[in-house]
Amino acid sequence: MGDIRQRNGSIGNNDTDLSGVPCRVDDRVLYKKVDDGVDGEEIEMRTRPEVRDTDADAEDCRRGNGGAFYRVCVPVCCKRSDTDRDEDKDNDECEEEEEDTGAKTVEKEKKPACPGLGLLYSLLASVFFSSAALLVKKIEGMHAIQISAIRCFFQMLFVLPAMIYFKTGFLGPRGMRIYLFLRGFLGSNAMILLYYAVLQMPLADATVIMFSNPVFTSLLAWIFLKERCTILDVVFTVFTLTGVILIARPPFLFGGELSGIEGDYTNHIKGTSAAFAGAVGAACTMVILRKIGKSVHYYLSVWYYAVLGLVECIIVLFILDEWTIPSCGWDRWTLMAIGLLGIAGQTFLTKALQIEKAGPVALMRTMDVVLAFILQFLFLNRTPTWLSLGGALCVISSTSGVAIRKWYNTTKNKS
Repeated sequence: MGDIRQRNGSIGNNDTDLSGVPCRVDDRVLYKKVDDGVDGEEIEMRTRPEVRDTDADAEDCRRGNGGAFYRVCVPVCCKRSDTDRDEDKDNDECEEEEEDTGAKTVEKEKKPACPGLGLLYSLLASVFFSSAALLVKKIEGMHAIQISAIRCFFQMLFVLPAMIYFKTGFLGPRGMRIYLFLRGFLGSNAMILLYYAVLQMPLADATVIMFSNPVFTSLLAWIFLKERCTILDVVFTVFTLTGVILIARPPFLFGGELSGIEGDYTNHIKGTSAAFAGAVGAACTMVILRKIGKSVHYYLSVWYYAVLGLVECIIVLFILDEWTIPSCGWDRWTLMAIGLLGIAGQTFLTKALQIEKAGPVALMRTMDVVLAFILQFLFLNRTPTWLSLGGALCVISSTSGVAIRKWYNTTKNKS
């Protein structure tokens, strides 16, 4: 039911609001006046362009008794009384309050039951990654590339069912395949370099250098993604490089006799170089993942990482002729454990990032360094030197500064 506005004798004065019921007769739409529930005379509905502006034209358009002209107002434009408007306003406010309450309820439902669950997941990821690095250190007589190949193999086996379940496909969007390829290639190389560094130098030192990748991520994002780079990023980079130098302990700065290194200095500098290159590779991987964003499923990214890493490791192993089968049953179980721990670490890290901000997660990841020192002392009987502790402090300060700054900027922008 709509309203009909009756204009008596003129177009602009003496408006009277009536109620009407529409009906169609032949090609015309008629309205019946309703007065106290009783149908009255039929009035033809005319659109606005049909209304003429002059009195003479209006005289020709008059219908009904008394020569009155009726113009139909569509229901959405009906004239409302002040009482009705107040009632509707109250109803709208109630609906808005219900919507706000529902939105808050949904928001509360999205939050984890435990407020610190994301940080707990991040801590578990650090434990798994540190344990995998310790097992790599415990294996003897096996090349780092072979260890990486076995980890990639188990990772591929576990990711494949998830990809089939989520129907992600195996190649990804056409425009993102080059980025997925680079992510898999650089990420797998970073893993190989980390394992090589762990075998060539103390576990904690390799972990500290590898953990410096967030600082390089900020610099690479400034170069390739045009993200903002501040003076703090430069300071953090200087602190990181200082920490790496304290761990590497080059002879031209610290003299010829060095303490706290494994084997000769040649292996130590090889491990330092590998860890530093792995940190840069991991930083490149993070920049590529930022470029990809959420347009590609996480499992597809891990799939490229595992497949390309496995193919690369197999090719390099045949070239170097370093492929060997562990003769000891304990080493075989250790290799399987490395693969499972790597998958568990990535799973918990992903879950942590899904329910917690990246800043707190990055801060919690500093536990990797602490756990590396603890595990090295407990299981490898190696006490860290003051130079190693100083280098670790520099790197942790830099990465923590980067995480806190990003956390602050994110919170400030949202507020």
